[in-house]
Amino acid sequence: MWNDTHVPDFILMGLTDSEEIQLVLSVLFLLIYLVTVLGNVGMIMIIHLDVQLHTPMYFFLSHLSFLDLCYSNVIIPKTLGNLVTSNKSISFRGCFTQMHFFILFGGAECFLLSSMAYDRYVAICNPLQYPVIMSSRLCSALLTATYMIGFMDSSVSMICMSRLHFCKSIDVDHFFCDTSPILALSCEDTFYTEIMAFIFAGSTLMVSLITISLSYVSILCTILKIDSTLGKQKAFSTCGSHLLGVIIFYSTMIFTYLKPTKSYSLGKDQVASVFYTIVIPMLNPLIYSLRNTEVKNAFNRVMQKRGSSKVLKKQ
Repeated sequence: MWNDTHVPDFILMGLTDSEEIQLVLSVLFLLIYLVTVLGNVGMIMIIHLDVQLHTPMYFFLSHLSFLDLCYSNVIIPKTLGNLVTSNKSISFRGCFTQMHFFILFGGAECFLLSSMAYDRYVAICNPLQYPVIMSSRLCSALLTATYMIGFMDSSVSMICMSRLHFCKSIDVDHFFCDTSPILALSCEDTFYTEIMAFIFAGSTLMVSLITISLSYVSILCTILKIDSTLGKQKAFSTCGSHLLGVIIFYSTMIFTYLKPTKSYSLGKDQVASVFYTIVIPMLNPLIYSLRNTEVKNAFNRVMQKRGSSKVLKKQ
């Protein structure tokens, strides 16, 4: 029996034992990681450089890109290392550190998506008061609350998890340190720890999801009252990208976390985990840029400014 004193390293069993599949996955995940980094860093830079995007909507979007960037850096580098090398070990403290930041950024992203939904609600349902309501002070307060809630969620979860003793095995049936496969290794009764984890994960997901749902119900009611078809299309376009991102993110998170640990299924849960830890951080900047004319125009303006500055320097 051991906890954080004189413990052996955990062994991340990964996604497959086949060397051929590991090679294919390593190339695929590396490409996804590069697109994720370029897409999210590019989104942050465009929003920072273009003055016309200095609005609450893009303020939150830049932090969503930041969270996706952090989120992927917690998971993908270690996963790539395990795929291309024979060393699949991770220290006890390294495992819990990875789990801590994974929960922190995941919880923060839930409430950031809620803040973005509220921003869209105010923009569509109360457009005349939008500049007053969505002030820089409110945006900063919502963002601070987002990170604080994510930190509190991860801290409480880690306190509960770190008190467990492990004696069954050091083999983690996953490609990263997540709560369900780690709880499965404990030789103690994990009922109360599972309940705490379920309450915090459930409350984080459900409170943010309820906030988003109420915002979009109000948005839908307001859009249906608009007489012109063009007005309806314009209103839908302002929140379509966010709604698509919410559906993809929450569907996989609810499937994975709002169920008992004993129902953990290695194959199904790993596929869902790959999707929300590796694929979604890559998809978000694509969804918000490809479906957004303002971002495309901002990108063109930034490129034109850079081209003009180069011409002036040559002259």
